[in-house]
Amino acid sequence: MSSLSRRAVMAATSALPSASALLLLLAALPPAFAHDHDSGKIEDGKTISDAPIDTILWIHIFIQMAAWGVIFPLGMVLGMVKSRWHVPLQVVGTALAIVGYFIGHRHKGREFRHDNVHSKFALPISLMLGAQVVLGIYLKLHLEKGIHGKIRRVAKLGHGILGKALPIFAWAQMLFGGITALGFCQGEHVAQCLAHFIMGSAFIAYGILLTILLLVGQLWLKRTGRSQEFFDSAVITAWGVVNTFTEHRWGSAWVENDWQHTTMGIIWWCAGLVGIWLSRDRDGRPQRNFIPGFIILITGWAFGGHPQHMQVSAEVHKMYGYTLMAAGATRIIEVSLVLRDRATISANGRETNSFQYIPVFLLYASGFMFMGATEEQMELVASSSMDHVSYILILYSLAALLFLFTLMLVQIYDSNTGPALAKKEGDAERLGPRLSGNVPVRDAQEFELEGLMSDDEDESPTKHAHGDDESLNSTVGQNSDGQAR
Repeated sequence: MSSLSRRAVMAATSALPSASALLLLLAALPPAFAHDHDSGKIEDGKTISDAPIDTILWIHIFIQMAAWGVIFPLGMVLGMVKSRWHVPLQVVGTALAIVGYFIGHRHKGREFRHDNVHSKFALPISLMLGAQVVLGIYLKLHLEKGIHGKIRRVAKLGHGILGKALPIFAWAQMLFGGITALGFCQGEHVAQCLAHFIMGSAFIAYGILLTILLLVGQLWLKRTGRSQEFFDSAVITAWGVVNTFTEHRWGSAWVENDWQHTTMGIIWWCAGLVGIWLSRDRDGRPQRNFIPGFIILITGWAFGGHPQHMQVSAEVHKMYGYTLMAAGATRIIEVSLVLRDRATISANGRETNSFQYIPVFLLYASGFMFMGATEEQMELVASSSMDHVSYILILYSLAALLFLFTLMLVQIYDSNTGPALAKKEGDAERLGPRLSGNVPVRDAQEFELEGLMSDDEDESPTKHAHGDDESLNSTVGQNSDGQAR
């Protein structure tokens, strides 16, 4: 790099705190300049007007999705690996978020009530972003002397926590945005929306966590001294206890869905306790088990059997049930047959089998399908020209995109923090089938010859030592002697 280029890079870097300060000032402006939504065109009993979404609002949607859904998560990973691109990317993301905020308050067309959940949640998430910018500027100044040394440790911790929490809050805000744009989840539909979006998001989060553990978390699991099923079963147990006492409004009449949801919570904590018990063997060592996969499978079966009032809803719920059942079944196969109850395929935890990605992806798909199966969404699909097959394929496509994005983020993290391997292990040193369908040659020969050897041959190792079969004499020792000499 030339001296001119180096000076340019240094100048740009030194200007980043100033640019961040400007973005912080701008981030504080939106609440002050926010306008009240005109609700005069909204009919009584509704939350949106009949006008279509205009171009400005679509621009707002895509800008905010890019900033909060792509740039900030990518910037979070770059910050975790201490990349020099972390600060520039976060500056760009903050600038886009601010621009998108102002654009969202300048739209025409469809109007919304001013007290919608998307508007209310904008303030806390904007404050989180502002705090993140403040802490980032402070850390960028590298003030470490005196009391700043203690403040810096706290600021670094807070910056890391906020950075990892923002994608989660952004996910919630994007869901709120979709709900608000369509006028869904009001009145009697609130409880169903909460159930679908919380449970669907939980399955997606489970898939993301399994992706992380599969690719970069295996050695961490070994260090905990626990099997993965211990943590899975503990969460399942806790979730089951909550569902048992919240799915039915106690004191009111029981209906069929109340029975199903409540008993589903009961089987979760009952079987979850079994999974916790089986997570250790009789000697107290970590042990794999089938319980989490079984819970996912039976949950899919139960959801697939929920009574529905529309054909499209019945088909979507049926496919959701099949998807979740497949996720549970493949998880059991992975633990029992692919891994053979081991924690990992290889000792270094970096090898994976292609089958292991199947239950992970199916959890993503299950989450999107459940979030997209509320009554209002089903009514919208039924009133359109779209059939249930097309709708299901769209949901699977969204799951594939999020799965891809998660894999990319994990790959970025792993490539910047993983151990440097001089040479990838050869096929003969890996377990499981290869892409060509072959297994290591030595293992295949041992398997084929083991049944051909007689008991006499096993018990008489001196038979060939007397020269009975010269063709079986090994040359390894002779070659070694020659090298030694």
